[in-house]
Amino acid sequence: MAESLEIKERESVVVRFSGDSGDGMQLAGNIFSTVSATVGNSISTFPDYPADIRAPQGSLTGVSGFQVHVGATEVFTPGDQCDVLVAMNAAALKTQYRYAKPRAAIIIDTDAFSAKDLEKAAFKTDDPLGEMGIDPDRVIASPLTTMVRDCLKDSGMDIKGINKCRNMFAVGLVCWLFDRDLQIAENFLREKFQSKPAIAEANVKVLRAGYDYGHNTHSSVSNVYRIETKHKVPGRYMDITGNKATAYGLMAAAEKAGLRLYLGSYPITPATDVLHELAKHKSMGVVTVQCEDEIAGCASALGASFAGALGATSTSGPGICLKSEAMNLAVIMELPLVVLDVQRGGPATGLPTKSEQGDLLQALFGRNGESPMPVIAAISPTDCFDAAYDAAKMALEHLTPVVLMTDGYVANGSGAFKLPDLSEYPAIEPPYVPEELRGKWTPYMRKEDGTRYWAIPGREGFTHILGGLEKDDKTGAISTDPENHDLMTRKRAQKIANIEVPDLEVLGDKDDAELLIIGFGGTYGHLRAAMEEMRREGKKVAMAHFRYINPLPKNTAEVLTRYPRQVVAEQNLGQLAGWLRMKVDGFCPRQYNEVKGQPFKVAELVAAFNSIINE
Repeated sequence: MAESLEIKERESVVVRFSGDSGDGMQLAGNIFSTVSATVGNSISTFPDYPADIRAPQGSLTGVSGFQVHVGATEVFTPGDQCDVLVAMNAAALKTQYRYAKPRAAIIIDTDAFSAKDLEKAAFKTDDPLGEMGIDPDRVIASPLTTMVRDCLKDSGMDIKGINKCRNMFAVGLVCWLFDRDLQIAENFLREKFQSKPAIAEANVKVLRAGYDYGHNTHSSVSNVYRIETKHKVPGRYMDITGNKATAYGLMAAAEKAGLRLYLGSYPITPATDVLHELAKHKSMGVVTVQCEDEIAGCASALGASFAGALGATSTSGPGICLKSEAMNLAVIMELPLVVLDVQRGGPATGLPTKSEQGDLLQALFGRNGESPMPVIAAISPTDCFDAAYDAAKMALEHLTPVVLMTDGYVANGSGAFKLPDLSEYPAIEPPYVPEELRGKWTPYMRKEDGTRYWAIPGREGFTHILGGLEKDDKTGAISTDPENHDLMTRKRAQKIANIEVPDLEVLGDKDDAELLIIGFGGTYGHLRAAMEEMRREGKKVAMAHFRYINPLPKNTAEVLTRYPRQVVAEQNLGQLAGWLRMKVDGFCPRQYNEVKGQPFKVAELVAAFNSIINE
């Protein structure tokens, strides 16, 4: 076997780690992602959490998964199916095998396939591989738990602590399969457990044992694969989740504007990590408050904006419902506010750990009265940085609340993030009331683009009152005059319509496409991958993806009506399609809609889009 082993290069590989929710699969996936991103590979990840708070050990509903796609060049999705499936117990094999390619390598811990484990996983026989039709030659079966216990028998740790290190054995084995450098993983572990060095070294020891096991046995695999980095822009890279990138983008915008950042928030899946991350950065002047409820989080952020800070609030769909009254207050007071909506499956509690795009119409219209506000949708985990920066810039420069939409897939997923140079980002210039207006200024005096001037409380000579009741356009006093209300309503709407956003970009066969694929937000990677696959098949296909949803880019109508066929693909029942029909005369697209709580499958998109072309 040793003589036949060789290292082959591959363009990309997909690995899926799966096991009990207590088996550390998210950490295992994060480490492999970090190792890959650090050496310059492109990555796309998909953490797939169970919805149960703590399902019974070994149960089918308690399986947690983490899929990572590593590429030599840019990858757009975590992959439809995996090349390697790590199944830490019988339930993981039962539920996750459907995500494996027909010839995928499967790593299992035989110690977690006892008769009791098989019964919990609803196997009918004592031969799970045969029952599922899995070729044993594709399976790397080892008594992983036993080997980890032997490895750490002299560590002084109890059995429970030792068992928690099992995931590192799997990571070490996968690192061997793909010729990864263990030093990066070891550094990650020592940094993560720096306050518990004994635990760090135990995990490092098991990591090396997994790598050595693969090296010494070749693990029934005849080849080791390496994914080289190609076409990477030089710079410092890190593996970053969408939620962390959002937090960094908000901090960068506050720094650029010379303002304090305030986040008022109430914990909710899957947005809470933004609060956790920002709470770590008091040294950057960030203030975070975990409020007693959603409306308090939003209202406190609005108070911070009134006082001259960059106010932000974070939540998911159910929290947007609860924040709507305070969001409306921001509309009528015309104050800057960034409202982060990390979408999840609904309605109600729905699928709290899964991803959908069902909040779009709520973001556009989910308030009383005529209350337009800008809506921006991040298209990837790494784009969350730029999207948060853009949302903050728009809020501060136009004195308006802005909804920043991500989703569970984008927020929890990660990508290789090139550390930005803030000097390359555009300036943020709030419309502070100029000194020459002293003695003439009133609260709703406006610039040419319709944005009102901003006076910070405490500035001598600019005392003013804002509130939820309609105000007179000229004086700022409370007014119930019908003509004034009509005027103010139209001015608030026109202010949003006047905001300049980049033109809608068309990718692919933009001059002669038979089909235009349209989407928004976090489906970008899957739609882009589907388009590229169809173009390789010889089809003429283009793609237009919306990052700015309100206001729409000025060339929207021209782009959408340029092609003979259009399809709007979204993870809801047609909300973007409905919005575009409202805004573009004569636009009647086909639709592709899913609400499964899972990312699109590229193969399914290709089949559906080909059927439209062949109509």
